[in-house]
Amino acid sequence: MSESMYKIGILIFPGVTQLDFTGPAEVLARMPDTEISLVWKTLDPVTSQFGLKYYPDAKITENVNYDLILVPGGFDCARIMIDPEVLIWLQEQSRSAEYLTSVCTGSLVLAAAGLLNGYNAGCHWGWAEHLKKFGANPTRERVVIDGNRITAGGVTSGIDFALHIVERKCGRELAEQIVLSIEYDPAPISGGVPETARTEVFDMAKNRIATLNKSGGHINMIDEAASKPVSYTHLRA
Repeated sequence: MSESMYKIGILIFPGVTQLDFTGPAEVLARMPDTEISLVWKTLDPVTSQFGLKYYPDAKITENVNYDLILVPGGFDCARIMIDPEVLIWLQEQSRSAEYLTSVCTGSLVLAAAGLLNGYNAGCHWGWAEHLKKFGANPTRERVVIDGNRITAGGVTSGIDFALHIVERKCGRELAEQIVLSIEYDPAPISGGVPETARTEVFDMAKNRIATLNKSGGHINMIDEAASKPVSYTHLRA
C-alpha cells in the first residue's frame, strides 16, 4: 500500500449489510490517489447479511494506519460491539485517522469503542436510541458531522456521507461529477424515514426489527457492551 495514497479502511464482519459499505465505496473510490481496503480479523471470505461474500484485503492485526475508517452496520454488529480485539483496533486507529465514520448501526460499534462519547451521531432509526447508552447524542439528520466523526443514518445514507467526504477532500465540482456519473438522483417511493412513513407501515417495520433483535439476542449484546467498557490496551506488538 503506497504511503502517498489516501488510505480508507472499511471494517467488514459476518452479517454486515453490504450496501452500508459498497455504496460509500462506489463514491470514495472515485477520489484521486485513494486506496480502499476491506479489513477483518482474517482474510477468509466474509458473508454479508443476505449471503453475498466479500474477501478482506487486510487484517486488523497488520501495522497499517488508515486515513479514514468506515464502520458499516447490520444486525450482527452487536456481536463486534463486545469483541475487544475489534474495539481496541478502532481505538488505535482513532489516534491518527483523519475521519472516523460509520453508516447505519455502525455508529453503535464506534460508540462501544468509546469513540462517540459526547458526540452527536447518526444511526438507523430503529437503533438510534441505544447510542445514549454510550454517551452519544442520537441525531436525526441523514448525515451527522461532529468534528472528525461523520456518522450516517440507515443504509442508503452512506452514499450521501461519502459525497460529503469527496466535497471536503476534493471540492464540490468532483462531488457533482460523481453524482452525475453514478446517476444518483433518487426519486423513491415516499416514506423512507419514520417522519414520512405511513403509520401502519412504520409499525410493521418496527415490529420486524424488534422480533429480529429478540431472536438474535442483539439488544442483550448491546447492553453488555454498554455495561463493560473495553480497556484501552495495545493490540499490536
